[in-house]
Amino acid sequence: MNRGVTSVLDVEVQLQTATDDIPPQAQLVAWARAAWAAPGKDAGVVLRVTDEAESRQLNRDYRGIDKPTNVLSFPFEPIPQIELQHIGDLVICAPVVAREAHEQGKAVPAHWAHMVVHGMLHLQGYDHETEGQAAVMETLETDILTGLDFPAPYADDEET
Repeated sequence: MNRGVTSVLDVEVQLQTATDDIPPQAQLVAWARAAWAAPGKDAGVVLRVTDEAESRQLNRDYRGIDKPTNVLSFPFEPIPQIELQHIGDLVICAPVVAREAHEQGKAVPAHWAHMVVHGMLHLQGYDHETEGQAAVMETLETDILTGLDFPAPYADDEET
């Protein structure tokens, strides 16, 4: 997504859980960087891979939904007059992502890439609360993921 001007996205990966379905950290970092669309602006993000218990607690505490979820985005709101490059945190629940990939008939790495890209777009202010917002966000997700040689994430949705 970087369009001409070079910028750096520093990605700190935290593995709170370990399963065979978690992609290598280098892949997680590459997918996050592919979704970083702020030319000339260096930034940092924490990408935390977690289990269902932590995901459920965070989802309950911050969204009022008492169940684990695939990805949570926590944009960072800087204190005025303090310049930090941190844009926020992503929390991805490994068991939920693996389960969804299998249920949806998707390759596990493709679904992981989608969740990283989806979360990164949320951190950059994109949302899907309205049809218009969803159309913009889904188009960006599709462009980024197909650029990474993954299938379009919403292709099956269009057929129904």
